[in-house]
Amino acid sequence: MQKNKYVIFILGPTAVGKTKTSIDIAKKIKTEIVSCDSRQFFKELKIGSAPPSLKELEEITHHFIQHLSIKDDYNSGLFELDAINKIKELHKKYEKIILVGGSGLYIDAICKGLDDIPKIVPAIRRKFNLKYKENGIKWLQGEAIKIEPEIKDHENFKNPQRLLRILEVFDQTGKKLSSFHSKKIKKRPFKIIKIGLKTNREDLYKKINSRVDEMIADGLIDEAKKLIPFKEKNALNTVGYKELFCFFKNQITLEKAINDIKMNTRRFAKRQITWFKKDKEIKWFNINESDEIIKFISKL
Repeated sequence: MQKNKYVIFILGPTAVGKTKTSIDIAKKIKTEIVSCDSRQFFKELKIGSAPPSLKELEEITHHFIQHLSIKDDYNSGLFELDAINKIKELHKKYEKIILVGGSGLYIDAICKGLDDIPKIVPAIRRKFNLKYKENGIKWLQGEAIKIEPEIKDHENFKNPQRLLRILEVFDQTGKKLSSFHSKKIKKRPFKIIKIGLKTNREDLYKKINSRVDEMIADGLIDEAKKLIPFKEKNALNTVGYKELFCFFKNQITLEKAINDIKMNTRRFAKRQITWFKKDKEIKWFNINESDEIIKFISKL
């Protein structure tokens, strides 16, 4: 391992303030930022994925922000290849690189590496998709828990695509989806440092509610309406879009859709916190401790 090469992750729940903190740090240590937020990859999700603003993107060079279309097929395996190549390229210029995100699977793709998951036969995929449409998300969650109880605390517990994958893989192979994740961590030619950002729950929930109000004011409803033809895509089976799709189908009022976005985002943040707390490699800082984080990084 090249001891003088570092990948520094800035982690934490949605809306905690990862973007601002990572930019502050990147400016101080003079480096660039790589995004690990899987929704921010897509250029059509300009509002609902809460990407860095144009001003923020001008302050520091970012990679993997709105570089794909929602029409593109992309997954964590492809991201692993792209991200490792980008890190290798950036390490020619910088000793330390900042990576930012809250998508656990995409973070693991870099930290641990991913194994190949079997390709599911179409008949199995159709079977579980039909059952999901007939019985809904509660049924899907219940079936997934029977196979992988730990999924209940995972950030993807409300992600139908992730849950369907668990059922499909188990039905086809008799093995857990998690059994195909790398048991042996891939060696990387850099040292990984994980920094977690935290704040008290009340402040985090206020930030989440405020962010949702800002998204609505910025045009999230119109953005979601244009994405209706792609609503089955995995990136849109997420908080902020699926609630508005229910509103468009007259299943709920707009007021309820907005309240549901806030509630589901808070729940998502809670699951992220639970997930990250299991990782003992993360060193935690309060959100207002940027100077302390920079001091910590400077000692590396």
